[in-house]
Amino acid sequence: MSIPVRPGAARPAAPGTPDPLVPLLDLPGVRDAADAARAGVDRLLGHRVLRRESAGVSTESALRGARASAALAGVDVPLAELRAGSVDDPVVQGALRVSAGLGSMVETWPRAPGQVIARLHVLAAADLDDRADLGRPAAHAGPRLAGLFSLATGTTTVPAVLVAALVHGELAALAPFGTADGVVARGAARLTGIARGLDPKAVSVPEVGFAELGRDAYGEALAGYATGTPEGVAAWLVHCCRATEHGALEGLAICESLLRG
Repeated sequence: MSIPVRPGAARPAAPGTPDPLVPLLDLPGVRDAADAARAGVDRLLGHRVLRRESAGVSTESALRGARASAALAGVDVPLAELRAGSVDDPVVQGALRVSAGLGSMVETWPRAPGQVIARLHVLAAADLDDRADLGRPAAHAGPRLAGLFSLATGTTTVPAVLVAALVHGELAALAPFGTADGVVARGAARLTGIARGLDPKAVSVPEVGFAELGRDAYGEALAGYATGTPEGVAAWLVHCCRATEHGALEGLAICESLLRG
C-alpha cells in the first residue's frame, strides 16, 4: 500500500478534502486496537491520584519510559540503579535526556517538527556522535522526513495513537541520523500522543509496553511496517496500540504505588 506519509503525500485533512489517513482504520484489526488503546489510556487518566499527583506520576513515567527505551536499544539496566543515578551508559543517559526534555517540546512539535526531531537527536546522541553531526539528518532522509513533517503538523480524524505509531514507524524505519534513531523515534511518538491529546498529562508509559511485548516482536513489527505492505503496516499499528495499552497499565501501577505511599 502507499503509506500516507510518503514523499509527496498531501497534508492530512485539509478542509473539504479527503483525509488520507482514514483508510488505515480499515486495515485488519486496526480500528479495534486503536479503540482499546484509547480506552486503556482513558482509564488511566480517570485515576483519582491524578487530581493531585499528576506531576509525580509524569516524572516516574518519564524515568520508566527512559529505562524501557534504552532496553529496546539494547541496554537494559535495573530501575533501582537508574533511580539512584548510578548508570552512566551513554544510551541510557541519552534516553533520560529525551524523556526529561519532552515537556518543553509539546507546543513546538505541531509547529516545527523538524526542529524538535533535531533537538531529540542532540539529546539522545550527545555522548554517541560527533558534535558536528548532532541533529543533522542524512541527505537521503530529506524527502521522507518532509512527509513526516506534514503528518506532524496536519490535522486528521484518525486516532492519535495511530498518528503516533506512524511517526514512530517512519523515524525508526528511516533511521535519519544513524545513531540513537530508535530513542528519537520513541520520543517523537510519545510527544505526538501528548500533543494530540491521547495522554496530555504524560502519565502512561508506552515504551514499557513495547519492552513488555518483547524486543524481538518490536523489531519484527517494525520490519513489517518498513515493507509498506498492508499486512505489515497493519501489524505495526496493532503492535503500537497494544504497547499503548500495556503502557497505560504501567501508568496505573505508578498511580497505585503513589496511593499506597
